Amino acid sequence: MAESSPFLADRRRRSIAILAGAAFVSVLLAIFALHEQAAELAPKFAPETFLPGLAGEIRDAVVRIHVAGKKGSFDVLRTQSGWVLPQRQNYPAAFDQVQKTLVGLAGLETVEPKTSRPDWFHFVDLDAPPRGNGTEISVYDGSGHALASVILGKSEELGDAVGLFARRSGDNQSWLVRSVFEPKSDPGDWMDKTAISIDRARIQQVEVTPVTGPAYTVRREKPSDPDFKPTSLPRGRELSNDAAGDTVAAALTGFTFDDVKPAKAFDFSKAWKHVTRTFDGLTVTANVIQQGPDTWASLAASADSVSPDAQQEMREINAHAGPWAYKLPAYKGQQFMTTQESLLKPLGAPAKTAQ
Repeated sequence: MAESSPFLADRRRRSIAILAGAAFVSVLLAIFALHEQAAELAPKFAPETFLPGLAGEIRDAVVRIHVAGKKGSFDVLRTQSGWVLPQRQNYPAAFDQVQKTLVGLAGLETVEPKTSRPDWFHFVDLDAPPRGNGTEISVYDGSGHALASVILGKSEELGDAVGLFARRSGDNQSWLVRSVFEPKSDPGDWMDKTAISIDRARIQQVEVTPVTGPAYTVRREKPSDPDFKPTSLPRGRELSNDAAGDTVAAALTGFTFDDVKPAKAFDFSKAWKHVTRTFDGLTVTANVIQQGPDTWASLAASADSVSPDAQQEMREINAHAGPWAYKLPAYKGQQFMTTQESLLKPLGAPAKTAQ
């Protein structure tokens, strides 16, 4: 019989080895138990389409979108001539906003379930409007049947996508969903903003006639001239800087607005007149009034009779913008209602040269 090793012959060392082996086995068992527990606690769901079936209805079935938010609600309706906003006297809706919303709703995908407690909804803006901060979007077919209705709340980043807290209308179970669009609850975001588009390079001169105060004109002789200069100045006065006339001259460029109403709802008989003339024969007159804190403008175009392109553009502008008055953002209203005095150097101050 072979002689035992000194280590194993030592009873104390043999006991330590046995205990170490048992401890190692215990650690392995503990790791296995934790793994099994984690597997049991892992969510028992897989990502899925949040509004199943909507994708197949977008093209033909959806005829109305109802949007509700903190500030109120409105509809977007499909007609033979396109999408319109009935609460804005059928003003044309922005097709890209309609498309982004419908495709976005159809593409919502669940990431994980969240709270189902209504008293917690306000933490993630899922309380129903108008009392709550959620944005509710519902889509309907021609018979008035709701194809989908969802309340969307706060967002959070999901790496390559946007995560939105969401719940189906009437359902208390909320979810974090993956989204490719941002819900819009302001009617202004749904309006077709292509009322008019005039590039600055085309503008030759602008004539401004205030309700009170002197009228004036800023002009440049050729498109390559960088700045618009007043055709005359009050005696003894100078421009505040070389580019002082550029802001008022470019008021019509980048034209945007926050809301619309029929032009006949306003009295434009006592309005600022802002007349823009282009090198290629188009003239656009903006009549601008102040109504309380808001600034409203109407637009009308005319054209040189020898320019077919200008004639065509005139017709398009008058057809699209003619019936409407546009509520201007504050900065745009200031551009249209620029006084001559604001272009001038204060008396006694040195003139500044534009950089």
